[in-house]
This record gives sequence, structure tokens and C-alpha cells, in this order.
Amino acid sequence: MSIYAGLDVSDKTTHVCVVDADGTVLKRDVAASDPEVLAKWLSRHCKGLVRVVLETGPLSTFLFHGLHERGIPVDCICARHAKGVLATRVNKSDVHDAEGLAQLARTGWFKRVHMKASATHIDRAALRIRAQLITTRVAMANQLRGLLKLFGLRLGVARTPGKRRERLAALYQQRPDLEPLFAPLVASMEVVEEQLRASNRLLESRATTDPVCSRLMSVPGMGPITALTFTASVEDPHRFNRSEDVGAYAGLVPRRSQSGERDVRGNISKAGDPMLRRSLYEAANIVLCRVQRPFALQEWGRRIAENKGNKRARVAVARKLAVLLHSIWLNETEFRWA
Repeated sequence: MSIYAGLDVSDKTTHVCVVDADGTVLKRDVAASDPEVLAKWLSRHCKGLVRVVLETGPLSTFLFHGLHERGIPVDCICARHAKGVLATRVNKSDVHDAEGLAQLARTGWFKRVHMKASATHIDRAALRIRAQLITTRVAMANQLRGLLKLFGLRLGVARTPGKRRERLAALYQQRPDLEPLFAPLVASMEVVEEQLRASNRLLESRATTDPVCSRLMSVPGMGPITALTFTASVEDPHRFNRSEDVGAYAGLVPRRSQSGERDVRGNISKAGDPMLRRSLYEAANIVLCRVQRPFALQEWGRRIAENKGNKRARVAVARKLAVLLHSIWLNETEFRWA
């Protein structure tokens, strides 16, 4: 008999529901959110197990790889897609969600999510830490500027720690009583900046030693951080049948709403990985504004900027960059200047 199971995962416990090929519920239970515990439960209670389904979430990677290593046929599905099916019930609960996921496993009406390897998640964790350090540094710098203005003092342009110290020393001469007040904030900013430099060195070293990242960095405007972000987000270039699909994966294609005679194209979907989308957008801005040597993609983007504005041009160039990077990765070539 074919058996299907749905796992509704929470932080400590997981609700399990098992159904047969006709959709009849055979068993419900609650187990710890641990792959070893879940694998033992499924092996003991599910003879003839065909598929196990769980949603994307904080523990989905940990549970997916743990169950897969223990021989459990598991699929991870997009939580946003599953929400439409699970929302059909009047009352929402973990028990009902587990049953809904089990029914999805039985019907096969779901979209599998590509689960990245552990090594890829290490790179993505390092990139997320760097992004958080940048956010913290910017927030602290804005706080410093805003507080100084309360006392009629303006920090001015201070893009480096040394320049900032010079400006603060000059301002403290006007208000010496403010120096001990701002000392903790300034010291914290320096610590964050030091850790950010260490994070940049780690990521740059990782990118320069990776042959794929080295080839991607041959593209104008593509630095080590963007190259590493692209490889960590895509992971496997063979996942996509066409290079054009990478732009859609990054959420850089327009939304479409078509029915009958109505066909509306809206703004970009912003689906997929936001970290990849931001990196490609920043790289596109560098291509349009800072790369001195002209090439075809830059000229094409500047024509779009003249006709439709800079923002649309950056989005279009970012989408083209995704296609170009995927082609270089897939064909194991480097960028050639036209």
C-alpha cells in the first residue's frame, strides 16, 4: 500500500500526518523536530512510504538533509504555494496543516524547492553576516550624525574612520562635554568596521580561490562579493534549462496578469532570493556608472536609461547580467570584450 506523509514543522515539535493513496488519514502524531526521531517514526509506522513533504522554513534545510541521509524519500515545497491549499480549511491548526501537506504529497500538486548543500549555506551565512554588519554600521553612522545635529554640529563627509576621527576631534573642541557622551557609539562603530573588514577579507579569499568565481569576476562590474553571491544562490547551473530563467529566479522579470482580452504587465516580481537580486542590481549600477571601458551591455543599458529612466535600466542590465553569468558558468568560459 502506498503511504504519504506530511510534516508541519515548528521549533520544538513536528506534527505528522499519514494518508493512503485514497486520501484516508491512517495516523497522526507529534514528534520532536529532529531528523533522527522523525526518521525512526516514519520507518516504524509507514511501510510502503512513497513521499514525505515539508514546507520551507528555518528548520527545513536541517530536516531535509537529515531525513535524506537516513533514506527517507522527502521533498521540500514552497511555503507560499502550500499556503493557498492549506488556507482552504476554515480552521487553521498544526494538525490540519500536516494533513494538508500529506494530501499534497499524495496528489503531487506542488513545486519542489531546490535544497542547497551544507557548504553552500556556509558561504551564504558569511554573506548574510557581512550584510548585517553593513546595516549596523550605516544605522550607527546615521545615529551619530543625527545626535550631533541636535547640538548644532555637522559631521560632514567622513567616509573613512580616520577622516571621521579628525572631524569628531574638531567638533569636540566646540563642545568638549560631548566627547564622553559619544565615546561608546564611536567605539562600537570602530569595532563593527573592523569586523566588517575581516568579513570582507574572508569572502574575497573564498572567491579568489574558487575557479567559478574567478571566471565570473572577468565580467565588468563583477566583484568577489557579487560573484560569490551568485554562485551561492544558483549553486548548480544545470538547474535551469535556459539562462534566461535565472533572471526570473532572481525576481527581475515583470509580473503578468492575463485573462481573456486583458494582459497586464506590472513591476518586477521580486520573487526568489533578495540577496541575489540586490547584488545584481548593484553590479548593474557599477556597469552603467563606473566602468570606463565601453562594451555592448553598457551601451544597451544607457539607451534604456535615456528612454525609460535609470531605475528601469539598472533592472534590465541586472537581468542581462544574470543571463551572462549563467552562460559563462555553464560554458566554462570568460568574458570577452567586444
